[in-house]
Amino acid sequence: MSRAQRSEGPRRQVLLVGRRGRFLVGEPLFERGPQVPLDRADRRADGRIVLAELARGRARVRRDLGRPAIARDVVDALLWERLGWRGFRSRHEQEAQAAAAAASREPGPRRDLTEMATFTVDPASARDFDDAVSAERDGDGIRLWIHIADVAAHVKPGTGLDREALSRGNSTYAPATVEPMLPLALSSDACSLAAGVERLAVTTEVLLDARGRPSDVSFYRSRILSQARLDYDQLDEIFAGRGDAPPAVAEPLDLCRRAAAALGGLRRGAELEVDSREPEFSFDEEGNVSGARGVEQTEAHRLIERLMILANERVADLLERKRVPATFRVHEPPDPARVGRLFEQLASLDLPTPALPERPTPEEAGRLVAEASRAVASEAARRGHGREAYTSLVLRSLSQAHYSERNLGHAGLASPAYCHFTSPIRRYPDLVDHRALLAAMGEGEDPPSREDVREASAHCSERERDAGRLERDSDDVCAAFLLERELFEGGWHTEFEGEVSGVVGAGAFVRFAGELADVYEGFLPARRLRGERFELNEPETALIGSKTGRKVRLGDPVSVRVEKVEAPRGRTDLEPADG
Repeated sequence: MSRAQRSEGPRRQVLLVGRRGRFLVGEPLFERGPQVPLDRADRRADGRIVLAELARGRARVRRDLGRPAIARDVVDALLWERLGWRGFRSRHEQEAQAAAAAASREPGPRRDLTEMATFTVDPASARDFDDAVSAERDGDGIRLWIHIADVAAHVKPGTGLDREALSRGNSTYAPATVEPMLPLALSSDACSLAAGVERLAVTTEVLLDARGRPSDVSFYRSRILSQARLDYDQLDEIFAGRGDAPPAVAEPLDLCRRAAAALGGLRRGAELEVDSREPEFSFDEEGNVSGARGVEQTEAHRLIERLMILANERVADLLERKRVPATFRVHEPPDPARVGRLFEQLASLDLPTPALPERPTPEEAGRLVAEASRAVASEAARRGHGREAYTSLVLRSLSQAHYSERNLGHAGLASPAYCHFTSPIRRYPDLVDHRALLAAMGEGEDPPSREDVREASAHCSERERDAGRLERDSDDVCAAFLLERELFEGGWHTEFEGEVSGVVGAGAFVRFAGELADVYEGFLPARRLRGERFELNEPETALIGSKTGRKVRLGDPVSVRVEKVEAPRGRTDLEPADG
């Protein structure tokens, strides 16, 4: 539950202030709703975004949030609207500073790994570094050390800081900003595994044999010193031969690359084939969106992802065997009925699917979905379009991953036991599992209670969903501002090529093609499709013309023009280019 939800009193809402005759009124910025008269109106609020308290049909301005024409101000306002707060109370800031100082003087036993060649890999914009890695040759295999920030040494159960972290559940990200789970004294300083400074860590040490199979696993508290801070783009340049690795970590980096390739080989065929690309926006000094690019999953991302999955699986396996209360990351096998529906949808798009048994078990259903994901990806590559739309159908057939006190396995990773352990700075379940692991290993922590784990799992699952919606909505806002700017410069009659990314009864969602594919998406109302009435077909994969049977299908290429942009609401309405 958020701080706003916990508190009593007037409801808070973000409003856009404007004039109605001689009076100032506030209109909801992100949702359509009635105007509200401003109590004790300040003329300086005219034309501004404000955070207001609503009571008895009137609004009182509590905070000026900026201008509606500035993307960064609108994104900031969206966080205020959804979260109800920004920043930390002074007592939490003070507690974080005291925790950082106390942990730095911790006298407990730790393995000193500060002489070991160690590096981090994160996005270029990152400020909180949860994880670092080291590697050495060990006979025919590779010995890995996966170091995770020891947040449990800084944040103790039952403290005000711990309760606040649980309330938040996770760090919440939006373009150019983040609302962290922990105060900056910890998240960006004392707990962050920054290069060149000694830090407290929890290390997973694991030996991979020549085929990449893990053995000889151990866990312990450590003290480390990262020699290099790499980002994903830099690492990809190194892998492409266009850059050199820092000499101090060149050999362990090469060994980690080999280890990740071997781990990927062991999983090949068992996991879903889903490539994702996320938009990344840049801003000018005034807060306007100045550009965007789609960030795809590259070898650098896969390297870190596979090492983190390895650590998460090893921790989950131990917690399961020792029956220690913990938050497992659960992704249950798909419901066979939903898989049958998926195969009907894919068939309606003339996409190949594996043979479906008459009554598949949930495990067989999971395997069939993984096979379908590979077949869909291959066919989309052959057609040259539709990959995202087809993949979305596959993903919608699956249950949503969540946290649970029960280990039900992770079907998407084909893992019998999985947890989140590697990001305790920004996810509360990881902190819970740190405490559980350290208690199981006799490393000075008390195990969490089953009731606390159950409540934390449910709450953090909900907070994760909220944060995901906020991140997507803020991306839509920034994309709409950028598109509006592009149309202003290039003309509103510009035609865009795109692909149908979704269909509903009212129309089709269109994602723009080319370099814009990961940034722009708009809605093409069915009433704008001229000549006949279009209705959604039974598999919900196409709009069908009532006269001619013409189809507007998922993944189909289309040409569109922009009819209207509501940038603060992240909405773009389209019309056919030939309309």
